[in-house]
Amino acid sequence: MTPATPTEKPRPTGLPVPPGPASEPSALTPIGLLTVLLGAALSSIDFFIVNVALPSIGRDLRASPATLEMVVAGYAVAYAVLLVLGGRLGDTYGRRTLFLWGVAAFGLTSLACGLAPGAWWLVGARVAQGAASALMLPQVLATIHATTRGERRARAVALYGSVSGLGVVLGQALGGVLVAADLAGTGWRMAFLVNVPVAVAALLCAVRAVPDSRAGQPRRGDLGGTLLLGAALTALLLPLSEGRATGWPLWSVLLLAAAPLLAWAFAAVERRAENTGGSPLLPPSLLREPGVRRGLVLGLPIFIGFSGWMFVSAVTLQQGLGYGALKAGLTLVPMGLTQFAASILAPRVAARLGGRAMGVAALVHGSGLVILALTALWVPWSSLSPLALAPGLAVCGLGQGVELALYYRIVLAAVPAARAGAGSGLAATVQQSCLAVGVATVGSLFLALVAGPGMRDAFAIVLAVQVVGLLGLAALSLRLPRRLS
Repeated sequence: MTPATPTEKPRPTGLPVPPGPASEPSALTPIGLLTVLLGAALSSIDFFIVNVALPSIGRDLRASPATLEMVVAGYAVAYAVLLVLGGRLGDTYGRRTLFLWGVAAFGLTSLACGLAPGAWWLVGARVAQGAASALMLPQVLATIHATTRGERRARAVALYGSVSGLGVVLGQALGGVLVAADLAGTGWRMAFLVNVPVAVAALLCAVRAVPDSRAGQPRRGDLGGTLLLGAALTALLLPLSEGRATGWPLWSVLLLAAAPLLAWAFAAVERRAENTGGSPLLPPSLLREPGVRRGLVLGLPIFIGFSGWMFVSAVTLQQGLGYGALKAGLTLVPMGLTQFAASILAPRVAARLGGRAMGVAALVHGSGLVILALTALWVPWSSLSPLALAPGLAVCGLGQGVELALYYRIVLAAVPAARAGAGSGLAATVQQSCLAVGVATVGSLFLALVAGPGMRDAFAIVLAVQVVGLLGLAALSLRLPRRLS
């Protein structure tokens, strides 16, 4: 299909002085949607693809466990800290422009990761890669929100949710395949180098197929809010990501104690800016929208549980059951397949069940976790094969696919089009922050239990804890409207 012709003259892809009110953006074509979803997939896949490559990276670069944690944490923290700013920049300078810059930067930083001569070079490149993802990802949801309507928007948001979740599973599987294949002797480096041609393809498609959109009125920068939000998220996420690997040193405890104070200062600065006619980075009025608040609260059990599960499954499969990187990654494929299928059907489920669809999805997801726990307890540990785990994983995927699609739909439905970038950045920031919190809390509980009752019982207990969280999600969904917009 030929892409729709833009309604305004082409603009350079740099960051010009913000213009006045923008014209109505062109409709997002299927090729344009595929292109922005490819960007979302890159961000999601790369968050997890490195996990299965860490042992090889440690051997090759002689990196300590704490440094390897920084390879993961550097990306995660930079990504989460800059998401809201990335969305705000898209609102002001044009979402297509920021998407192009983000994709180009992601390709270059992936190349830097793949060619890293040492461990700390890799850490620095991963931080830069996380920053590039933060420029790119908010433009995806914001572009969908600004250039689609009605049922087309519901389908596009559902696809976004599926790509976001599927990318996590594919990241683990793809990482295992690439490390095991050792193409041309590249080993773990191909896990990063594979992004480069994909980013080039996405960049070429985006130039032609992604329509531009932006907020109607240019907004001034919010330096104070940007610095305070970055400091608050860093104080929360860096200790949660790195503290366990370093034995919870004093700096990590002090940062965690400072996080709520910095968050309070950020909220005060943003409230004052909005009340005095300023231009806050994250307008407090956005959080006063009932749909936005409701959606963000629903995201807590979804993403904390999801990231905790991915960490627990990786440790259980590779250390507990002795699976190699490739076998461990492929074990999760049934969950990814059913998750993708469920997300495609999510708009129909929501049309039939309304807000109750989230509760049904949570119960289905919980049922899958129960099946997994019973399988781990009843099947002899040495005989626990990918085939035995497949039914429980497939059921989990069905619930997760609907949960992710509805989360973004509920949050974005309450966000005005002019604030699509800020709303998208906020939704993604909650997601990424919860991913870090989930690994720190659920992961720490799991590791503590492994030292006591053992791997099998620890696995079952942690799954039971996650089921409780999903029951809470089902209870929260009762407050959703019968009809979702």
